[in-house]
Amino acid sequence: MSTYTTTRRGFFGAASAVALMLSACGGSSDSAAPAADEAAADYTLVKEGTLIVASDLDFPPLDSFEDGEAKGFDVDLSNEIASRLGLTCEYLPPTNFDAIIPMIKQGGKADIGNSAFSITEERKAEIDFTDAYLDSNLGIAVKSDATAKDEEALNADGIKIAVQSGTTGEAYAKENMASATIVPLTTVTECMAGLSTGHYDAVCADLPVVGNMCTVSFTDCEVSVEIPTGEQYGIVVSKDNPGLTAAINQAMADMQADGTMDELKEKWFGSVSE
Repeated sequence: MSTYTTTRRGFFGAASAVALMLSACGGSSDSAAPAADEAAADYTLVKEGTLIVASDLDFPPLDSFEDGEAKGFDVDLSNEIASRLGLTCEYLPPTNFDAIIPMIKQGGKADIGNSAFSITEERKAEIDFTDAYLDSNLGIAVKSDATAKDEEALNADGIKIAVQSGTTGEAYAKENMASATIVPLTTVTECMAGLSTGHYDAVCADLPVVGNMCTVSFTDCEVSVEIPTGEQYGIVVSKDNPGLTAAINQAMADMQADGTMDELKEKWFGSVSE
């Protein structure tokens, strides 16, 4: 696709029959006005009038793909940002998490990556992040009847710890649990399914996600360790597109000021975390 240049600042519908692209449009009717012009700079979009988003859509309650529909906090956030920038929004089909940053860096397929990306210096060397929009820690999940549950017991020969490839969970496990065998997989769902069936002894991933999966989908598992890593999530944007980063930052600042951000946190997490 050609690149479209815009001075505007500004998700979601049913999946197409051939599942080539998940489309979205419009946000809440109360917040459709574009963000203030003084905060805007020219930016490029892959397609005119459209904000295209890449996500793995397998990180509930942040993002997931259920019954042909994208759902989650990040999905609602993308929807609201697009509305405030005066854009419609299209989600690409679920994309491997570790492929999203290279995709955004290369350009041409998606405008942003919004998939619960922890802001790290290593990633910032490749792409730009928006301002942080959510705080998070890591968690370790095990079978509820497991004997090895704490970090010391799991950091041992013969223990297999599943992680999502390219995540801070993988980096933490490799650095701090090196005596165990670290097994990178494509999605957290694969990790948790393998834990539930006994293929792995533990899963190290973002705390909100493993907590949600233990409660909703893999009820024979539990979070046994909470790791206070103090991570923050940001939206991924190309370094060649600073105007888009600025526009999204303004939209999120407006959401914080008018209470919309807190409403989304309440909806998906049950409480507002500062």
